[in-house]
Amino acid sequence: MSYRLEIEARSANGKKDGDAAQALRDASATYRLRQAPPTDGEGLVRRLQADINPMLDALWGLGRYNAEIDVTVDGIPVTLDETDLAAAVHRAESFRNRGIIPVKVVARLGPVFKLRAVDVDYPREMIPQRLPRRAFPLKPGDPAISANLRAAQLKLIDWFRSNGHPLAKVADVKATVDHAATAMDFRLRVEAGPKAGIGHVAISGGGDIDPRVVATHVHLREGEPYSPERLVLMKTSIARIPAIGGIRIREGDELDANGNVPIFIDVTERPKHAAGLSARYSTIDGPGVSTYYEHRNLFGNAERLRLDASASLLRRLDGSSSLNFGDIRASDFGGRFTATFLKPGLYGTPNDLLVEATAFRERVGNNDLGGYTNDAVRGTVGVIHRFSEMAWVQAGLQVERSQSQDVLGRVDATLIGVATSGRYDTTDNLLDPTRGVRLAATMNTYSKLMGSTIDLYEARIAGSTYYALDEDANYVLAGRLAAGSLGGAPLARIPDAHRFFSGGGGSVRGFIFNTISPMMFGKIIGGRSLVEGSAEMRVKVTPTIGVVPFVDFGTASSSSLPNFDDYVGYGAGIGLRYLTPVGPIRLDVATPLNPRPGDSRWAIYVSIGQAF
Repeated sequence: MSYRLEIEARSANGKKDGDAAQALRDASATYRLRQAPPTDGEGLVRRLQADINPMLDALWGLGRYNAEIDVTVDGIPVTLDETDLAAAVHRAESFRNRGIIPVKVVARLGPVFKLRAVDVDYPREMIPQRLPRRAFPLKPGDPAISANLRAAQLKLIDWFRSNGHPLAKVADVKATVDHAATAMDFRLRVEAGPKAGIGHVAISGGGDIDPRVVATHVHLREGEPYSPERLVLMKTSIARIPAIGGIRIREGDELDANGNVPIFIDVTERPKHAAGLSARYSTIDGPGVSTYYEHRNLFGNAERLRLDASASLLRRLDGSSSLNFGDIRASDFGGRFTATFLKPGLYGTPNDLLVEATAFRERVGNNDLGGYTNDAVRGTVGVIHRFSEMAWVQAGLQVERSQSQDVLGRVDATLIGVATSGRYDTTDNLLDPTRGVRLAATMNTYSKLMGSTIDLYEARIAGSTYYALDEDANYVLAGRLAAGSLGGAPLARIPDAHRFFSGGGGSVRGFIFNTISPMMFGKIIGGRSLVEGSAEMRVKVTPTIGVVPFVDFGTASSSSLPNFDDYVGYGAGIGLRYLTPVGPIRLDVATPLNPRPGDSRWAIYVSIGQAF
């Protein structure tokens, strides 16, 4: 028998309450099953009777402990009293083969109850002073909303666990409601359990992956103080192994003989093969496509072989257009091909072997500012050493052969030397960080003694920081600074790919990629040093939509030490973020604040992930 259900909730002044009405709908089986009506009137009335207590519980959860609910079938009340059942059933049956049964639920909410007394019983010898507010935020006068009460209990246990008590638990909870006073007395007792350390770490699962490889990404030491944050970092470290899919971390229910809590890690293997295709577009840098293939467990020890290829339509430096298909020449295409082999946990140590080969062709600039073309082949063999989940360094041998051309002439160079880099990362998310810092540094030394055609010393450091203004990270301040310097050979003998330029979607938005640079003969030539930075305010408007106003600046200088004697480019704009479980999809619109002849008035960037 079809029915039409109307649900509303009204406060004491008669005003409708949408949140309470939604809570009633969520609790009502009659509402959820409205597309599957019962076969007779008694079935409908029984369904409504079964809804009364769950709907009252839902209103109690909102702190409305004096709430009353009226349920009617075409004006006939439905209650939990069986003597009222017949009249409601009879009225429902009167609509058989005649029409849709009108059903109404009206909730009279009453006042929101307040907490009158709040008492937490915990071992006073452990914490003689009062609990900090960050550990237990409830206080007398707060609304007695059940969701807040549950959240406060979880937060309290998390606080004890963060202070080294892994077995902490809420042993007893008592909530006493005084209906006449519209108040609640809330008391709970916490058993903190002993302070403990990290115990033995056992690793299981992983399919064809040797657990000893996973163990090299576990930087915990047996006996170190217990910390949930350390376990989260450990999970992040293990997740960096490309062959690992799922990671589950369990803690022992009791301490071992040494007073430590055992840790159990269950891992699952990802599919061995993966491939992908993506496209990108910028209004000033043009279109491009990328593809990759990856084998994540090549020889059974989580070795990764990855092949990346990309192609793009290059901007012509003579000012002519390459957007008409009939005018496209072979020289209008640029691209990059990279093959990478990574062997994690080399000989059971926190060291990874990296072998990488790259070939690329690029052209940067425009008719007004000039630019450069660069063709290069580069190979690297190195070792990555992981100090912890947050810090690593890489060192190895790098060989490069390149040919570049700009207003200073053609440069043919062979570079052979030692390449080193390092990274420190405490952020909470790779693609959308809200807290923490990132630091990255590179130092490469190419010497004639090793077979290079020039002596070249290059250094670069970059850092970014993220600060959430609220607990839910709906407002995040983000900032980035970078600097670099070149030494050794004269600028005219250094390949363009190693000179410093600024501008583009990853640096100063609004400018053509790599066109902020010192100039000669009215054309860009690149610099021997670099300073650039960005600031963003990331605002989450809804759970899936974000807005990001931003400002960027950047300059490349002629001297080896950064200064602001050369042109400094400033860009600003606003971005839109579509927040997905994988990461944010970024759409940025930017404009140069101090454009030069040839600069576009605005630019659009589309990509996955935040700008930095």
